[in-house]
Amino acid sequence: MKRKNVIVLGAGMVGSAIASDLSDSYQVTAADFNAEVLNELKKRWKIKTIKCNLREKQSLKKLVEDYDLVIGAVPGFMGFETVKTVIEAGKNIVDISFFPEDAFLLNKRAQQKKVIAVVDCGVAPGLSNMVAGYHHQKMFIERFDCYVGGLPKERKPPFEYKAPFSPIDVIEEYTRPARIVVGGKEVIVEPLSEVESLNFFFCKLEAFNSDGLRSLLKTLDIPNMKEKTLRYPGHATKMQLLRDAGFFSKQPVVIDGKKITPLDFTTGLLFPLWKLEKGEKEFTVMRMEVEGKENGKSVKYQYELYDEFDVKTGISSMSRTTGYTCTAAARLVLEGDYTQQGISPPEYLGAREACFEYVMDYLKERNIKIKMSKK
Repeated sequence: MKRKNVIVLGAGMVGSAIASDLSDSYQVTAADFNAEVLNELKKRWKIKTIKCNLREKQSLKKLVEDYDLVIGAVPGFMGFETVKTVIEAGKNIVDISFFPEDAFLLNKRAQQKKVIAVVDCGVAPGLSNMVAGYHHQKMFIERFDCYVGGLPKERKPPFEYKAPFSPIDVIEEYTRPARIVVGGKEVIVEPLSEVESLNFFFCKLEAFNSDGLRSLLKTLDIPNMKEKTLRYPGHATKMQLLRDAGFFSKQPVVIDGKKITPLDFTTGLLFPLWKLEKGEKEFTVMRMEVEGKENGKSVKYQYELYDEFDVKTGISSMSRTTGYTCTAAARLVLEGDYTQQGISPPEYLGAREACFEYVMDYLKERNIKIKMSKK
C-alpha cells in the first residue's frame, strides 16, 4: 500500500519532533526557511526537505496541494494566515501554532471546502482541552484548572528559564490579556497576575495567569476555568518589571535618529539567554483538575503530566509533549478515525472517547508519564 504524504510547515524544535515521529508510517516532508534545521533533519531521519518562505501565500498554497495532510508548526504570528491558506487549498490540517486570532473565523470556509482543521493541538492548549472535553461528556464540570510549564533542569540566573518553543510566543504569554471564567462569566485579568506557589514532584514552582483557555471559553459551558503558566519562583516579578517598563512594547521609539521597537531590542537580548543548548536537560510539567458532579456525586479528577528531555533521541520534553499530542491527532485524521469537517479545537477530539483513549495510549507508548487520580 502506498504510504500517505504529510508535510510539516516549520522545522523548529517541535516541528522536527513531529516530522520524525510520523516518518515511521508516512512519507514526510519538512518545509522551512532555515536550511540548517532542514539539513539536520535530513541527516537523522528519512524525511524530505524543502527550503521555502512559508509567508508567501500563493507559494504555500501550491506547496501543500499534493499532500494528504498538512501539519502547521510555525510561530504564532504566522499561524492564522497559514491555516487560512491551507484551508483555501482544500487540505486537511492539524496545527499547533499559538495564534491570537479566533480560529472559528475560519470555520465556515473550512466546512465549505470540506476540510478537517484541528487547531491548538499541542500540550496546552491541546491535551488539556482534550481532558476537559472528555470529562464534559461524562459529568457536570464546576471547575477546570490547568497549570503548565516547560523549564530547564539547571536553574541559571538571572531568569532561570529557557524557551522550549518559539521565544516570541513566550513573550506573547506575558503580554496578551488572560481570559478566565468566574461564576459563569468571562473575566479579563492581567497576564503574570495572581501568582501562587505550588509543589510539583521534586520542586516548588510559581503559577500565574496566562491566556491558555482559548477555545474552551466558547465550546464548553464550565462556570469556573483558569489556565496558569508555571515557572521557577521569582520569574513573574522579573517579567512584570520588563513589561511594565515598556520593554515588550511593539510601538517604535527613535534612538539616535533610528526607529526600533522595544520588543525587538528586548528579544535581541533575551533570546540568546533563553536558547536551549543542544542536549540541555529540561522538563515539562502539567496539572489538570476537573471537579464537579458525576452520577449525582461530587468528584474530582486530577491529571499530572511529567516528561524530561529524551537523551536517546535528543528531543526536548516540550517538543515531545506538544509534538506527540499533535502526531496522535494527525494519525487519527490520516487513518479516517476523526472526520469532523470545519474547525476542531482539541476538546472536540477529547469528547470522543475512542479518540481520547487513543491519544492517551499514544503518549504512554512514547513514555510520557500521565498520572490520573480520582477523589
